[in-house]
Amino acid sequence: MATLTAVKFPTPSGADAALTILERLQREGSITVHDGAIVSWADGAKKPKTRQLNHLAGAGALGGGFWGLLFGLIFFIPLLGLLVGAAVGAASASMADVGIDDDFIKEVRDKVTPGTSALFALTSDGVPDKVAAAFQGVEGEVLHTNLSSEQEKQLREVFDEAHAV
Repeated sequence: MATLTAVKFPTPSGADAALTILERLQREGSITVHDGAIVSWADGAKKPKTRQLNHLAGAGALGGGFWGLLFGLIFFIPLLGLLVGAAVGAASASMADVGIDDDFIKEVRDKVTPGTSALFALTSDGVPDKVAAAFQGVEGEVLHTNLSSEQEKQLREVFDEAHAV
């Protein structure tokens, strides 16, 4: 089963640094990346920059339409108002099918702000010890994952330890 994980970083370049680690882990065979995207939001910018990780995942398991819809719901919908109300309702319902609900959208909207970044990754076959060791000391906050409760706890501990340093 693939795992969708979203991690927020306290700098606009943090997600890119984490992506470098994820790329290395994939080359080593310690994780399989099926799809992903990065959001980076420079200080002073009106909106974030987003990009799909096509180079890691080929065509992508979720596709550009998924990421465009997700990021549209998170970052741009408040500007569109009621004109797209019905479309938003339908889109939100389809996102729920992959574990993305209104609470997730609100949390990302509230936490990924100017001066931050986030990495969204659909992965499988991760070797927990190697992944944890690779991200040791990286400052980030797990916003969402559909891992088991125990796996999620371990992932959160990796990033929480970086805050304590």
